[in-house]
Amino acid sequence: MSEEDFRARAVLAVKGNKFEDFEDGQIYEHHWGRTITDSDNTWFSTQTLSFNPLYFNVAYAKTLGHDKMVVNPLLVFNTVFGMSVEDLSEGGGLFLGVDDCEFIQPLHVGDTLTARSTVVSKRISKSNTEAGIVTWFTEGHNQDGVKVVEFRRTNFVRFRDPQQGGE
Repeated sequence: MSEEDFRARAVLAVKGNKFEDFEDGQIYEHHWGRTITDSDNTWFSTQTLSFNPLYFNVAYAKTLGHDKMVVNPLLVFNTVFGMSVEDLSEGGGLFLGVDDCEFIQPLHVGDTLTARSTVVSKRISKSNTEAGIVTWFTEGHNQDGVKVVEFRRTNFVRFRDPQQGGE
């Protein structure tokens, strides 16, 4: 089968929300969550050169009062951030940054993360005629509902119809 045949049969799947879909105060409970394994934590810590023994040495973690290894906080952040993408920014638009990131409680290997985001604000962009600017407050919780991380993130979010300017 030729490459041209595939492209002729392919159907573009439109994903993600557009600027018009967001309203101040709107809450998104992101997908089913993610259990962080020993392998996840060790691999991430090694790949990012995070050689704190809390992240790969159970005996060391126990000397500091933990029952298990602590999950690298940047893995916690990235996992929670990643869970929010499908609902918040998968529709496309430039990432503008993260503010006020706080790691509240340690997460341990074997814990399951869930994520929730609330729309904090949205406005029409003055510099980008195809997108508005949306800010969300995102929280990550462990399986017991304990908040482990929180942050604000901001993105350009495309208008459904750029000709309408988000109206």
